[in-house]
This record gives sequence, C-alpha cells and structure tokens, in this order.
Amino acid sequence: MKKVFKYTAFLMVLAVLGSCSTVPLSGRRQLSLVSDDQIQKQAANSYKSFLNSANTKVITGTADAAMVKKVGNRIAASVNQYLKTQGLEQDYNFNWEFNLVESPDVNAWCMPGGKVAIFTGILPFTVTEEGLATVMGHEIAHAIARHSMEQMSNQYALQIGAQVLGASTAGKSALVQGLVSNAYGIGGQLATLKHSRGNETEADQLGLMFMAMAGYNPQSAVAFWERMASAKSASSTPEFLSTHPNDARRVNDLKALIPEAMKYYKK
Repeated sequence: MKKVFKYTAFLMVLAVLGSCSTVPLSGRRQLSLVSDDQIQKQAANSYKSFLNSANTKVITGTADAAMVKKVGNRIAASVNQYLKTQGLEQDYNFNWEFNLVESPDVNAWCMPGGKVAIFTGILPFTVTEEGLATVMGHEIAHAIARHSMEQMSNQYALQIGAQVLGASTAGKSALVQGLVSNAYGIGGQLATLKHSRGNETEADQLGLMFMAMAGYNPQSAVAFWERMASAKSASSTPEFLSTHPNDARRVNDLKALIPEAMKYYKK
C-alpha cells in the first residue's frame, strides 16, 4: 500500500513540474495547476455580487468615474494590442469592466478576467490621471500575469508536497513526523509570502510597461508610490514576513525599470 501511495505521489510531483505557463513581457515561468477559465467565471460572479451588494455604492456620472473608465479602457486596449502582436489574444479573452466605488479604503483591485474596482479612498494619492494609470496598470498586471491562478496552484502544490512528505516519513516515530511536519508548514508559509512579494514586484514591472503602452509617462509612477509610502504608518513587520516589498525597495526597483518602460512609451 505504501509503495502504491509513493508511486502515486511521484506521478503527482511530475504533473506539478510539467504544469507551467509563461508570464507575458517578464517571461517568467509560473506554476499552472488550475483552470484559468474557471477562475474567471468565478471572478465574474463575485464581481457582479460585489457591485450589486447593498454595501457597495458604484459612482457614476462624475468626472472621477469617467476618468476611471477612460484610463482603464485605454490601458486595456493597449494591453490587448500588445497581446495580439505576441499571438496571445486567444489566451486572454477578458471582458473588461472598470468601476469607481465609494469607500474610504485606500485600495484598488483587478479580478481575473479584467474586473476592476477603484475605491475613492485612493484618489487623493493618485492625484493625476497618470497617477491613476499607475494604480490601474499595476492591478491589471496582476490579472494579465494570472497571479490568482498561480497562488492557487502554489497552494495545491504545497498540499501535494505534504502528501509526499507524509509518505516519506511513514514508519518513523511520532516525534520525527511532528518535527518534519512543523518544519514543512513554516517553510511552506514563508515560500507563499515570497511568491506574494514576487507577484507584487512583477505587477510593478508589468504595470509600468502597460501604462507606457497606453501613453502615460511611466516616470510618474515613482511619485505615486512615494506619496503612498509617506502616508503609511511605520511598521515593525520584517520584509521577509510581508506579502509586499518594502517601500524603499519598491521605489528603487521602479526607478531602475524606468529606462526599459520608456521604450514602450507612446506620447
């Protein structure tokens, strides 16, 4: 029975190693164990429920609401054109939606499939149309890079790893099994945090390129993130235990990416 389980686990590991896709622009290989189409369907339903919720007030008919749709559609059109030139348009059949939501939260997000929400609480930090393009380019990058699918795949891979580990320690003492299991749990948590930080950095990178493609000066992104950094309260959480890169590193990384982003800038 143990041999059968170990063989099954071995096949599962091979399946994990062979299930990869490539992120556009960055060229990074990522784990792909779940259906992106299914995730998009779930995201569309969740987005609709969010907009129709009694606690959600969608802003319409204002200059800010119009700017959100303008910037979003402009970036989406440029991204779609880029994907078409790369022969990837069939892989990204997004049904884009952009909405401004009344909320004091300094937040914005893009669900898989291009479902975007901008909270009014972030507008005092975006300040300009290019500042808004920085935020929307970053959030759209998360969707284009399929970070939700990747994080779900990573969690699935950790579950497979736990099964393999259980098979390898079968027959050992309870103490040994407990120590190994605890060590794996801590290691898995830190790996997940590292992936999250990596996703944020990649979204910064792709977001710069996407806003530049849409005709927004990527140099303006630095000013936005500096405004965000100055407004944040000091935190004692070490970066290696955070899902986001620290502010200084983020700004420095963005500055280093500006020359590459400028190659895509179309005034």
